Parts: sequence; structure tokens; C-alpha cells
Amino acid sequence: MSVTVEHSDDQFLQQLHQAGGGTVQELCEAAGVTATAVRQRLNRLQHLGLIERQAVRAGRGRPHHAYRLTDAGQQRLGDNYTELALLLWDELHGIEETAVRERVTNRIREALVLRYGSSVRGTSLAERFGELKTSLVGRGFRVEVDVHGELPVLRETNCPYHELAQRDSSICELEQQVFEQVLGTPLKLASCCRDGHSCCEFHPA
Repeated sequence: MSVTVEHSDDQFLQQLHQAGGGTVQELCEAAGVTATAVRQRLNRLQHLGLIERQAVRAGRGRPHHAYRLTDAGQQRLGDNYTELALLLWDELHGIEETAVRERVTNRIREALVLRYGSSVRGTSLAERFGELKTSLVGRGFRVEVDVHGELPVLRETNCPYHELAQRDSSICELEQQVFEQVLGTPLKLASCCRDGHSCCEFHPA
């Protein structure tokens, strides 16, 4: 019998990723289900290669086990066009003439600004953050907007370019530049999935 990924599995993977991993007990408490149900799902997702189990030792005594997403699990949350994106990115960086390469990169940036920012018209920074979130969510991104003090924070709870970002951090820089142009303000990338964090957070600089 083949093992398939269900829609609820994607939600489970997202919750596990946002939590930075978790034990069976922690996952039971978060989902409000029995340990048997959690273990069945964990076993199935392990079989699919989407999560892995790690021994965690805290002080004396036997270690306990925690679960986290594998690269394949993070890629599933990110996008479905990884091979194409990697190929196109390699071709872009393979352009020998600097002026041509920069011109193509600028056109990509401008196209993304237009794509994500066409509905961003708010007068306040908080309004623009909210409108950008709506635009990104409508395109399949998993994004939240939070407020720390008086300033909004844009949080990507999964990396849309996971495998590409692992190879080349300049995609992170490009995304930051796009968001800066859309929002009309400099941003600071306070945390990044590429560095092992559970989310990418963009703060007004």
C-alpha cells in the first residue's frame, strides 16, 4: 500500500516547523490529540522522509526523542518548482558579462516588486505590511505580520526558496530588496531559515 501526504499533514509539518521541532508529548498538547494518533502520523511522515527523529539529552538519565523537518520536509513547505528555480538561478549567475547579469537581475527584482506590490497602497507602514502579507499569502506564502512596540514585523514561517537559499544567500538579499521597495522602507533580516531559524523575520531598519 502506498503512503501519501494528506492536506492535514502539511498543516502538521508547518506547526512542527514553526515550533522548531518537538517531542511526542509536546505535539500531543499542541494538536489536542492522543499520543497514538501523533505517533502514527510521525511514523508515516518519517517513512516519507519528511521528518526525522533525534535523541536529545538533557542532564542525567536517558535521552528523549524530538522530531524535526528534514530538508525534504522544508522543501515541501517552500515550493514545488525547486529544480526549475535552481536551473534558472545557475544560468543567471553563469552570465559572464557583469552588466548583462545585473540588468537581468534588476528586471527580475522589478517584476517581483510589481507582482507583490501592485495592491500595496497603504499610507502607514503597518497598512503596507498588512497589504504585503495579503499579497504573499494569496500566492502561497506562509506569512504573518506582528507588531513589536510601534513597528510591524513581517515573518515568513517557511522559506519559499529553501534549497536555493542553502546554495546561495543572494536569493535572500534579493527577496529583502523586493520587500524594501514594496514597503518603501529599509529592512533588517533579523532571523533567517537559512541559518537554522524556524522563520525569516523582516524588521524595519
